[in-house]
Formats: sequence, C-alpha cells, structure tokens
Amino acid sequence: MITLTEKATNKVKEIIAVQSESYVGIRVAVTGGGCSGFQYAMNLERGSRESDQVLEVDGFKVFIDEQSVLYLDGTEIDYVESIQGAGFRFNNPNVTGTCGCGESFHV
Repeated sequence: MITLTEKATNKVKEIIAVQSESYVGIRVAVTGGGCSGFQYAMNLERGSRESDQVLEVDGFKVFIDEQSVLYLDGTEIDYVESIQGAGFRFNNPNVTGTCGCGESFHV
C-alpha cells in the first residue's frame, strides 16, 4: 500500500489541527489530468466512502478509493521544503514517466 514519511505525517497532523472544522484524515487519489495523463490529489476528509481502503497513520486516517489503489501501490508520500517551495511529494514506483515540471505522470 502507501506509506508516509515522518515529515509528511507531522505536516498532515499540523494541517488537521489548525482547521476550524473537524477532519479525521486525508484522501489520497489519482485523477486524470495534467500533461502526462494523471495527477495526484490530496484533500482533508471527514469520513470514508464505500469501497475505500482506509489506513491508520499515527492518529489520523488515509482514505484511498479502489481505482487509485491500483496506481498508488508502494508509494511513499513525503513533505519537502526548499527554496522553490514546500509541498507533498509522491515517490511512486509505478510511474514510467512524468511531465517536465513533475506535476503529472503516466504508468
């Protein structure tokens, strides 16, 4: 399945903690789009949907729809900060190519 690094885990917990509404975790998905065909989506989530796979990660849940599971198997999510910006990075062993900016991929 997928894993989150310690930095990614801490950042998710930090983001959930500062929200005015109650969230139990994040939804990670693969959607169509971008110049290479697919892109990642990550959003705060209040609960699971039918046929979600649910992972427990250090006090919060990660929800993944059954279609996205096929593309995310073995993926590690990290959080990086650099002079170019900060954000979550997906290290996905299933990717066979990316676009020039690295924001979309194909398998």
